Amino acid sequence: MRAKTSILVVDDEEIMREVIGTLLEEEGFGVMCAATGEEGLEKVRQERPDLVLLDLMLPAMNGLEALKEILRVDSDTVVIMISAYASLENAVEATKAGAFDFVTKPFKNEELLLVVKNGLNQRTLEVENRRLKKTLKERFTFKHIVGKSEPMQEVFDLISQVAPRRSTVLIEGESGTGKELVAKAIHGSSQRSDGAFVAVNSGSVPTDLLESELFGHVKGAFTGATSSKKGLFEIADGGTIFLDEVGTLSLDTQSKLLRVIQEREFRRVGGVENIKVDVRILAATNVDLKEAMENRLFREDLYYRLNVITIRLPPLRERKQDIPLLAEHFALFFAEENDRPGAPLDHSVVKLLMQNEWPGNVRELENVMERAVVLAPDSGELTPDLFPREVLNSNSVSTQKLDMLDNGASLKDLVRDFEKNLIVNALEMADWNQKEAAVILGVNPSTLNEKLKRLKIKIP
Repeated sequence: MRAKTSILVVDDEEIMREVIGTLLEEEGFGVMCAATGEEGLEKVRQERPDLVLLDLMLPAMNGLEALKEILRVDSDTVVIMISAYASLENAVEATKAGAFDFVTKPFKNEELLLVVKNGLNQRTLEVENRRLKKTLKERFTFKHIVGKSEPMQEVFDLISQVAPRRSTVLIEGESGTGKELVAKAIHGSSQRSDGAFVAVNSGSVPTDLLESELFGHVKGAFTGATSSKKGLFEIADGGTIFLDEVGTLSLDTQSKLLRVIQEREFRRVGGVENIKVDVRILAATNVDLKEAMENRLFREDLYYRLNVITIRLPPLRERKQDIPLLAEHFALFFAEENDRPGAPLDHSVVKLLMQNEWPGNVRELENVMERAVVLAPDSGELTPDLFPREVLNSNSVSTQKLDMLDNGASLKDLVRDFEKNLIVNALEMADWNQKEAAVILGVNPSTLNEKLKRLKIKIP
């Protein structure tokens, strides 16, 4: 590994190589030089410099030709073109070919150094973004679901186990936890992945239209039914149907859904013919179906048919360890989608996000991150002032509920236990990294270390 950032200077004028080389070395850069495009290209192959200062007018292989070849060897290399014969046409052509910038001779030292530093910053951001994407993809994602916390790893394991089967799966979780993503992951990892994935939001379709949507209808079945229509179960034949908000189904529709699960057949609205389908049913709910069943709002037999395998998605407040990872994921995604320069999250932003309770769960965090990326300055840096007022005013400590069941405990004991719980929670979120936990808690690492000793908290 190189100790210094490496810069290659390619110029056929020896005096220019010496001037630029001395300037860069005084700034602490490692410098190598080449007099021709061919020589420069060979050094790129062997040394892989971080940045190349490339003269436009070179003998034999000119600067533009060398630029294209250098980027073929290593597309991460930042190339800055230099020329005493610059024109707008040359600058445009070099930029289109992949040059980071174009500097005209004679130049001021400060000007050249600024362009070099900007180019190296750009390279750092691009490499870091790719590293983060790779890390997210390889270690903490399952079909676009992001999480490294223990609850999410259990969810990933369950998805892997149930996906190859044909069993019905019930996905439970609050709104915004990603239930449809889990359903898509199950479908995408199953033998039905080539078939259709049909999602139905049961709560958004009026009851009188829902049966027609699900099972189709025959011509003349009701006013306006001028022709026969396939339902979503027929469209999903050979694939998967995802019934979101299944707890909102009417009792009549529930009975018909039960028949589909049991018999793998149904009738279109107004029809007499039984239609056979091979469909895997995945259902999701954000309400307690057991409670609905006790209140006679949900059929008991349907509940047990749907509840063959249950996957519970934890709310974001129960997996705060995943918040920095999710925030990085969304920041990278929206930066790319909006053609913005992505930037690693600052500790102050991570601390802010960790303090919020996120009642809207992952969906709320996603929306907040999109807003911040869109409103970010040209540098792409995300700062606390880019976040909405409700996030800025959040304070997880003030919303914590003290467990005071032990009426004999003194105030000092309660405060000590509460402080200890907060510190342990922060350490768990930070994978027991004391420095990161100190950031989460908003204290100096030395202060945290003293508290660990005083409270007798052992680091595993």
